[in-house]
Amino acid sequence: MRLAELSERSGVSIATIKYYLREGLLPPGRRVNATTAEYDEEHLRRLRLVRALIQVGGIPVARAREVLSHVDDDSLGRTIRLGAALWALPQDPEPDEEDPDVVAARAEVDRLLESLGWETSRELASLSPVHRSLVVAVATLRRLGYPWDAELMAPYARLMHQVASRQLDVMETYDSLKEQVEVAVASAVLFEPVLRALHRLAQEEESARRYGIE
Repeated sequence: MRLAELSERSGVSIATIKYYLREGLLPPGRRVNATTAEYDEEHLRRLRLVRALIQVGGIPVARAREVLSHVDDDSLGRTIRLGAALWALPQDPEPDEEDPDVVAARAEVDRLLESLGWETSRELASLSPVHRSLVVAVATLRRLGYPWDAELMAPYARLMHQVASRQLDVMETYDSLKEQVEVAVASAVLFEPVLRALHRLAQEEESARRYGIE
């Protein structure tokens, strides 16, 4: 398809598509002549992902480019490629390692991972921004007087493991590794709000069942 059709099918203006091309968010089309290029379904899929990252996820262009560079890196194996792309998404800042609540939270998170047998997560803890985000959240809860420990977190972690397994099942229905990683990135940006909304709806429903509506 030509640029005008790509714009029409994606709902993205030609000027914005050209900007994404210049910024390296969208791979160049197949050159037809000096002034014309052709695009395919892969460009359309990528363009929709770029819009999701930037418009829905609020991710800066530079960060989105970094995420997509990992998606496109054929030199990486599946697990590393997926992890690198997800780690490149915006994360929490580094916690204050001298804060007693952070120290206690880190110990509880480590106890949690050990009890679950999540050895890869333990091995990558010092590098993982996701691990850091969990430590920050637990430390904040402790500061507010909610001492979440490994035992309290374990049932939630097991439920989330089931969610993760289901998501990977869906991811594996796509043909190429690049598509699979794209789906995983899109899920991290778009599906996590769905999980959060479902959690809150479930709280409303369970509260009404237990206590009635007054």
